[in-house]
Amino acid sequence: MAAGERSSGEGARRTAQGVPLLDYVRTAGLPAVSVHHWAGIGAGARMLEMHAHDYLMLVYVARGTHVRRVDGRDWTLTVGDAFVMAPGVVVAPSEPEPDVEMWAVAFPPDAVDPAAAAPLVSWRGHPLLAPFVGDHRGGVQRLRIPVEDRPAWLGHLADLDAELRGRRDGYADAARAHLTLLLVRLGRLGIDGPAELAVDPLVAEVLGIVEDRYHEAISLRDVAAAVGLTPGHLTTVVGRATGRTVQQWITERRMREARRLLADTDLTVADIARRIGYRDAGYFVRRFRSAHRVPPTAWRRGTP
Repeated sequence: MAAGERSSGEGARRTAQGVPLLDYVRTAGLPAVSVHHWAGIGAGARMLEMHAHDYLMLVYVARGTHVRRVDGRDWTLTVGDAFVMAPGVVVAPSEPEPDVEMWAVAFPPDAVDPAAAAPLVSWRGHPLLAPFVGDHRGGVQRLRIPVEDRPAWLGHLADLDAELRGRRDGYADAARAHLTLLLVRLGRLGIDGPAELAVDPLVAEVLGIVEDRYHEAISLRDVAAAVGLTPGHLTTVVGRATGRTVQQWITERRMREARRLLADTDLTVADIARRIGYRDAGYFVRRFRSAHRVPPTAWRRGTP
């Protein structure tokens, strides 16, 4: 399990298909990016169950061969392969082979762009996020790194890891810079397969409604009424397409705006709650603590 992931235990969140959904563990005051490095026998930790995750993953194979099963398809990754996975894809248990060396970088979309909107709708036009949703497979891509570029990839990965471990002055900015450079290099590579992701128009409409109305007291029933479907039918459609429920999308969008307001304004917690669609400030605090493991005031202070 890569750093930054929270394992799914009793009562953990699950996708619409019932698969455990791993959260990205945020720590107040620290950059939302983490790195894990496997090298040699016994260096990897096996994921013990089928799972999905609510963040982005970039895997790079530096040595050996590794097979990873995602959304029911086996991908054979070899030296020089970069493998990207968007939130919501279902990943089968895997364990790095004894002779493999791999790097994995995990990060939520707002680590790249605090204003990043819902995936499958706007990421195709985003210069750094587009590779994660670049084709009809819904956010799974294997890209081949040219031999001459591989030393630079390893350099950025090692430097990103060193910055996060060393935490020297300015490390947060340095970590974000290395992540950005990796994603720039990723975006310059040719995509394996069609360049466009076929987005279900209904799903696009639903996520557009969430984006436009998250600050209201909106519910699954309201969204379903807006698109002319029953709540149950809408839950099935959105769950199959994105791996998440409509309510999860609403909550994620509200939490992203809450983090922005906590960081950039002096608004009270009660004012922030009202601005993001919660009538009850206490309920907002509970939702924020559930998502971030600290209350909003601690997040604002940058203390865990």
